Amino acid sequence: MVMSSVGGTRAGTMSPVDRAAHLNRWRHRSLTEKAVLALGMLALAIALPPFPAAPMVAVAMMTAALAGARVPVMVWLACAAGPLGFLLVGALSVIVRIGPGGLGLAPDGLMLAACLMARSMAGVTCLLFLALTTPTTDLIAGMRRLGLPVEIADIALLMYRFVFLLGDTALAMDAAQGARLGHRDSRRRLRSLGILIANLLPRAFERARRMEIGLAARGWNGEMRVLSRRTAISVPGLALVLAAEAAVAVIGVLAS
Repeated sequence: MVMSSVGGTRAGTMSPVDRAAHLNRWRHRSLTEKAVLALGMLALAIALPPFPAAPMVAVAMMTAALAGARVPVMVWLACAAGPLGFLLVGALSVIVRIGPGGLGLAPDGLMLAACLMARSMAGVTCLLFLALTTPTTDLIAGMRRLGLPVEIADIALLMYRFVFLLGDTALAMDAAQGARLGHRDSRRRLRSLGILIANLLPRAFERARRMEIGLAARGWNGEMRVLSRRTAISVPGLALVLAAEAAVAVIGVLAS
């Protein structure tokens, strides 16, 4: 199965992640090269001792995303902010314990928290690199070539497209509420938000039903076939990726 590079989305409704994935410098590099880099570094961050391997992996993947693929720094920071906040909360739960005497520091809590943060941030940078340099449709196409069932791939593509449809609907509803003075103060805005959420669910079901009817009317036979571009693997590029991973592995083992 071949798939379109944009999945039927419009540039105006793309999320910052999707826009970066389509417009970055490495957009048309082989999926194999990017997957080997991201997944290989992720495996190293998990398998090797956290110091110094995990910080090296994080720095390498940030460099690849920001300097290599030229992903906008603000987009990268915005995407990393959520996981980083979650990790900080998790680290605090490791450092602090509740005992008979109340709150206190857990034994070896600081070291465990540092290891947790290092490994987790390394993993986050690997996944962010793949998400910000490779469109979702390319990832699904790659999984299809690896044997992902066509039904799962098509459901993933439909859900991917459906996200943008719901986003358009939510924006239109929010604009209509603003035009009716629904955003005049914080109390009205909170009430408008509740109304929006309550009405968005039935509209989502209705949109999904229309999509199902439309596919059936077009004689959908269980697999979507549209045009896409498949980039050949660059042997020097793949060799450079493997060399970088080998260097991280050697330094991580020797320094641990």
